[in-house]
Amino acid sequence: MRLLVVEDEAKLAEYLHKGLSENGHVVDVARDGIEGRRLATGGEYDLVLLDLMLPGVDGFGVLSALRAQSRYTPVLMLTARDKVEDRVRGLEQGADDYLVKPFAFSELLARVGALLRRGAPNGAQAVTQMRLADLEIDLVSRKATRAGQRLDLTAKEFKLLTLLLRRRGQILSRTTLAEQVWDMNFDSDTNVVEVAVRRLRAKLDDPFPRPLLHTVRGMGYVLEERDA
Repeated sequence: MRLLVVEDEAKLAEYLHKGLSENGHVVDVARDGIEGRRLATGGEYDLVLLDLMLPGVDGFGVLSALRAQSRYTPVLMLTARDKVEDRVRGLEQGADDYLVKPFAFSELLARVGALLRRGAPNGAQAVTQMRLADLEIDLVSRKATRAGQRLDLTAKEFKLLTLLLRRRGQILSRTTLAEQVWDMNFDSDTNVVEVAVRRLRAKLDDPFPRPLLHTVRGMGYVLEERDA
């Protein structure tokens, strides 16, 4: 799943990014309301974790801008303010859930999972399963199967495969994969991407007659079904 965290508190933003990424999600972070509003209204996210007290534009403003575009992306509001009127206002403006700081990360994960399973209202369902040929991924249970066989993937391999499947048919460079999966700037002396792709291919393609993960020399990698 692709998540957006809008949080101005640096340590908490880093904590959420790290924890959610380790649980297989692709995570973008905005550190103020203006950037959060731009990303939320201009990007494609499965869930937004939205702080209430933000510089520039507060969480209510970000939420209002999102719903004004008829975007029904699930929104989990995070705040240190536990006033009933704040919770009511957030819910009335279209928030899907509310979590008061400080919170346990296990509870956050449970609420994120519940919102992702629930999807968006009014028929705009969040995507929780993806398929390509005989490959299937369940983004909530974080299971991947091919031809009905479970693929035993590590967290990074699952995240890599999810990114490739989300952008099927697109050639993704090593730089893009390094940034999105490992949250690192690509270093040409580092072979972490090549090693991960090789290990993923051994599980995804080697046991099956038709490969799905292809190398495009000098450009990167692409996940797609090709004619035999």
